[in-house]
Amino acid sequence: MFLKVSKCGVGLTTTASNTKEKMAFIGIKKGDIIPVPCASVSCWYNYGDSDVVIVFLADATNAYVAGEITYFLLTGPLGHLHAFSLESIAKTYQISPQKAQKLTSNQKGLLLIKLNQEQAETIPKPNEELLNIYTQNINGSLPDVEVNNGGNFTTLKPSKFPFLEQVGLNVSRLVLETNATRAPWYASDPQVVYVVKGSGEVQIVGLQGKLVLNTKVETGQLFVVPKLFMVAISADENGLELISIVTSTRAIMGEMGSKNSVFNTSPSILQVSLNVSSELNQQLIEMMETGTIIVTPVNLY
Repeated sequence: MFLKVSKCGVGLTTTASNTKEKMAFIGIKKGDIIPVPCASVSCWYNYGDSDVVIVFLADATNAYVAGEITYFLLTGPLGHLHAFSLESIAKTYQISPQKAQKLTSNQKGLLLIKLNQEQAETIPKPNEELLNIYTQNINGSLPDVEVNNGGNFTTLKPSKFPFLEQVGLNVSRLVLETNATRAPWYASDPQVVYVVKGSGEVQIVGLQGKLVLNTKVETGQLFVVPKLFMVAISADENGLELISIVTSTRAIMGEMGSKNSVFNTSPSILQVSLNVSSELNQQLIEMMETGTIIVTPVNLY
């Protein structure tokens, strides 16, 4: 989960809990990442003074409906509670059938419930001690790559945020300034990319060297990069900010540019493979040694 705007509280019950409380209630703010492990139970409450936008991203390859996140609801018209017989509910909670009827049929809200002031005051206050266990703010994390007038790139890995291991995901944030470019790259696992703000161009090249996507993306849009497909991103005059989720904690990333480029091999093999002059070959080698994965507009020629 990635929180885009304002702040809210999360009540989370999980087998990975490191607290004595039955449910960890955590305050989160803009830019926070909070993994929600499979089969855990959560509730989300906006205690801020503005609307909250929460972006849920997950690996749905093993979902009941491929490509859709599998949710199980405990209350409401789609919840598990009301589907059982009144006799089962009465026996489970040791209450009368009349009370079981009220218990299973009183929830009218499908997903969202508006609390009155009295109800709002009963919601637990966030436990600040749990922040470092369950959340990580990617906006405030130290970038892996930072380029003046170009932007920055930050990756959260289990080594930095151990709770990510519970959900098997790798999270990164890319910020491109006006007209800057993220050099092409690929991953050994699929990537889901969400546009946090700004706009720009995305190109994705698939197998057999075919361009499968060449389009403009804007705030609020999402696109998917299949495994081993190569993607390049360029910001326009508005700049661009992206959150990328890779569906593995141990994905292998391959770069086309920078000193980590997959082209950064034996000079003779590179020249023969590309069939270029020795002069151009040497220029490519020098650029890979000094270049980065974020290219500023002044470096484009």
